[in-house]
Amino acid sequence: VREPLPANAPAILITQHMPGGFTRSFAERLDRLCRISVKEATDGERVLPGHAYIAPGDQHLELVRSGANYVVRLNDGPPVNRHRPSVDVLFHSASKHAGKNAIGVILTGMGKDGAAGLLEMREAGAATIAQNEESCVVFGMPREAIAVGGAVEVVALDDIPSRLMALIAASGRAQRV
Repeated sequence: VREPLPANAPAILITQHMPGGFTRSFAERLDRLCRISVKEATDGERVLPGHAYIAPGDQHLELVRSGANYVVRLNDGPPVNRHRPSVDVLFHSASKHAGKNAIGVILTGMGKDGAAGLLEMREAGAATIAQNEESCVVFGMPREAIAVGGAVEVVALDDIPSRLMALIAASGRAQRV
């Protein structure tokens, strides 16, 4: 039996290759469908358990520390790997600011965005997962992350939520990013 993420799941930060103007409605749709609260990220907001934050379609999303808290930082820097938002930008920030307290997951998509960042997360002690080829629409991004050694595990899409919760339970980080 596949279980969705519980309402009190650790915070999730999402970078999706979508143009500006589409991410807000995407977040609103996911918010209606998910147990967790889903929203388009706002610069400076505190990252909280039970919430998912989606990068606006024209800005990079970063995770940073502010005292004892994690917060969202948005920036309109140049595209990375031809993308803004870029998965690598998010993963690099998670590696730097959360290290072993983070879990990186790369899902279906074209290109290599996210591969270097996922490897950096792994090297910082984070658990890392790539979606398996059989469950991908486009296996490009996961393939690249696996090829550079960034993914510790390769998991089917439907099994990722339960795997995430098992990793969190095993680490004792139930309320961390």
